[in-house]
Amino acid sequence: MKQLTKKTYTMRQLTVTLAVLGVLTLFSMRLNGQTSSDNYISAKDGTRLFVKKSGNGAICIFIHGGPGAWSKSFEDLKGSNLEQHLSMVYYDQRGCGRSDKSANGNYSLQTMVDDIDLIRQHFKADKVYLLAHSFGGILAANYALKYPDHVKGLILTNSTLNLRYSLENQIGYMGKLLNSDFRPKDRSNKSLMAAFMKAKRLLTEKHLDYKMLSDNKRSVDQVDQIDQKNPSDFDFAKHVFQVEDYWKDYSASSREIKVPVLVITGTKDHAIGEDHYKSFQFLNQQIAKIQGGHLLYYENNSAFLKAVFGFIE
Repeated sequence: MKQLTKKTYTMRQLTVTLAVLGVLTLFSMRLNGQTSSDNYISAKDGTRLFVKKSGNGAICIFIHGGPGAWSKSFEDLKGSNLEQHLSMVYYDQRGCGRSDKSANGNYSLQTMVDDIDLIRQHFKADKVYLLAHSFGGILAANYALKYPDHVKGLILTNSTLNLRYSLENQIGYMGKLLNSDFRPKDRSNKSLMAAFMKAKRLLTEKHLDYKMLSDNKRSVDQVDQIDQKNPSDFDFAKHVFQVEDYWKDYSASSREIKVPVLVITGTKDHAIGEDHYKSFQFLNQQIAKIQGGHLLYYENNSAFLKAVFGFIE
């Protein structure tokens, strides 16, 4: 899951800071042909969502993680290579990236899911692929539960279906790196987040926080460099942990999803948990284990593309 730095929202911490809102430029939308297009579409409550479509083939909506990050780092760090065979739709969730904060402060799980369906309708697609990364897995799985007839397939890349499990895994791994025990005092969400923040602070002081995403610091620096341009004030990140639905374990619910699912898991993904995928119970799933951590789509792009393109054939 993506994380925050003190000055800007990068992939380094899971906390909330203020950022300067950027001035965004609206572009004209061209829906025909295979040209790249970006624009804003409005949800029923008036919240504007940033959307960009580019590529060839079936429509695939990318659902970024965070919670509270944006789609640009995935697109710029080789995610756009998927455009060879897919019409990729990159959107920033409400309260994230280039999208508006929620007009009425509503960041419910169902609202986030309905935003995805709004995008599908906007591009007049009966069925779409959903490609989720990290926290985005929770949104993708719940979309498939609510709108199964509009899903051609799910592609879960380093995705969590259980936020608590992934946070506990991060705490445990940080404890190993620091030779310390950061176990929460009790099972409450408050204690979990307090333990996480304590471990994260000490890890950052040791300049080891990049290891939560990759063993290669240069890869994490690349992500940070892009994320420094994120114009958001991270309103979703400020609210997400207060919404009970995001704390639920959706691993068991995955058995209710009948559409084809590709689960891409990293052998060293300490942000999600290397074994988290074993709890998934999709009825029609393929598993692709790829060497790498939370950024394997970038660091092992050839294997990532092979898995995705093989799935959509």
